Amino acid sequence: MKERIGIFVGSFNPFTIGHDSIVRRALPLFDRLVIGVVGDHVSKPGMRPAEERMQTIAALYQNEPSIKVMPYYGLAIDFARSVGARYIVKGVRSVKDFEYEREQADINRQLTNGEVETLLLYSEPQLSSISSSMVRELEHFGVDVEAFLPKRE
Repeated sequence: MKERIGIFVGSFNPFTIGHDSIVRRALPLFDRLVIGVVGDHVSKPGMRPAEERMQTIAALYQNEPSIKVMPYYGLAIDFARSVGARYIVKGVRSVKDFEYEREQADINRQLTNGEVETLLLYSEPQLSSISSSMVRELEHFGVDVEAFLPKRE
């Protein structure tokens, strides 16, 4: 049987408890889950270096052999193909997220002739307000954001 590989991609700047929830809920669906971290070619305000973001995520899942953390550049479907994944996992917090991700999934399906499928996982209700941008803004104003960041096991 062919290995089921999924990817979960994003800038993860920073990786939040919402991201962690999606990873932990997606993990049982796959033999391997590759977390693709947007590389340093993307320039966003306050973007931490890709290596730092990758190290933080890898440390969280150091005891989970089915998770691999890698940088990615370009389209998610190209990254999926490069690691042999047939699935892109996306988290959805709101109707706005859903519409955006639905459009992306439709285009990705067209570009891959259906070879790469998108799976949408809805956020847990208590996590639906948490985003990386919200965490960065709170950090900017000196608020302790530890409650919004996953803890190493």
